[in-house]
Amino acid sequence: MRKVRDYDAELKALEDKARALKARRVEQLGQLVTTTGADTLDMETLAGVLLDAVASNDTEAKEAWRTKGAAFFQRRGRKSSRTASGNSDSSNAQPGIDPAPASGAAS
Repeated sequence: MRKVRDYDAELKALEDKARALKARRVEQLGQLVTTTGADTLDMETLAGVLLDAVASNDTEAKEAWRTKGAAFFQRRGRKSSRTASGNSDSSNAQPGIDPAPASGAAS
């Protein structure tokens, strides 16, 4: 005899997982804003910059931004590994920031 599936429990588990992923993404975006220093901008300016970036059709500019972002994360990764291995001052390390390069594709 087949085991009866509890669709409601499975759906709730998936919704909980989606909610947790969204919360993690929001937290990481906040950390990114802080780490890059963009938190010094007022909200309207930051929103305007992001809206222009999203609406831009200039592929050369987007590639330049992607390259600059990848270099930023690579530098952050090297600084974090140096701090963890040889320096006891870990105040510069940002937990939760992935040093992986940006893929250029937003999800």
